[in-house]
Amino acid sequence: MFVDLPVFGVFGASGSGKTTLIEALLARLHARGLGVAVAKIHAHGIEVDRPGKDSDRFFRAGADSYLEGPDEAFLRTHLAGRDPAARLRDLARRCDLVLVEGRKRIACDKLWLLGEGEAEPPPEAGDVVAALGRTGDRAEKAWTLLNEWLARRWLGTPVYGGVLIGGKSARMGRPKHLMESGGKTWLERAVHVVRGGAERVVIVGAGDVPAALGGIARLPDVPDAEGPMAGLLAAMRWAPHASWLVSACDLPALTEGALKWLLSSRAPGVWATLPRLPGGAGVEPLLAHYDFRAGPLLENLAAEGRYSLSLLAEHPKVASPAPPAEFATAWENVNTPDDLARRRIV
Repeated sequence: MFVDLPVFGVFGASGSGKTTLIEALLARLHARGLGVAVAKIHAHGIEVDRPGKDSDRFFRAGADSYLEGPDEAFLRTHLAGRDPAARLRDLARRCDLVLVEGRKRIACDKLWLLGEGEAEPPPEAGDVVAALGRTGDRAEKAWTLLNEWLARRWLGTPVYGGVLIGGKSARMGRPKHLMESGGKTWLERAVHVVRGGAERVVIVGAGDVPAALGGIARLPDVPDAEGPMAGLLAAMRWAPHASWLVSACDLPALTEGALKWLLSSRAPGVWATLPRLPGGAGVEPLLAHYDFRAGPLLENLAAEGRYSLSLLAEHPKVASPAPPAEFATAWENVNTPDDLARRRIV
């Protein structure tokens, strides 16, 4: 079963209109900017290439075959014993939605299209969330149902919190996460605030931690990246199926209200939210939200030696809204003693 992944089936008997309905849904999903994969599960063999073509000959000789043209690509792989559910999970981790066209056997939430003479789905149909006959506007009904289902499934992804420490704090002259205000270290305060928006919080990076936080999980930075990206990748590799609410430790004006606004941007098709600060300051990736689908994007940047998290804002699946004025100070970090004095933090 695909508990937190957007895998949705359109099932029914042969001739019930599955392909036609999926085509209608795809037009609307594409108009919303969603990336969709359609999986058609066949009980018998499939034919996807012309016999005798180079790619077919390579495949039949035992190799996976990859074809690429100006606007499209095709990968034909040998299954090597993997079950359909595992392959669908792989698709769902890099798409906004996977639609499955089939009959009965895939264990996913599904819409059942009633065929001629059918009054209800067969008992073995499984997890049917709705059944639609041929009367009325079936496409409109299916669209409404799918929209509501997708929003619920997208928000079902657990939110974990990662508070980043480390760095030399050279301009401040001392570790910023151990600085105090109101009788608590900045790290203690950040962990407390982030807990308000996350199911679990971890501390990422090297450095001493107050005894009061001894029960919080610690993650070291990954060795194959640099800067904050090394911390974020450590978190995403540790829990690759969670979404991550990430905060630096040097944001003394961080509030739960700011985090609530940040998390309100979670929606189908949004792989990360990096708020854009006023005055042309660019995006702020160190108080941001990263869906697990952003993980491969970050891995690609790291593999290219590009360690700036702000580069993620160039991707069309990344949102960069401006914070409301009442929360804007939450994104103001403190780097120097002068910053500290100016902000009058004690």
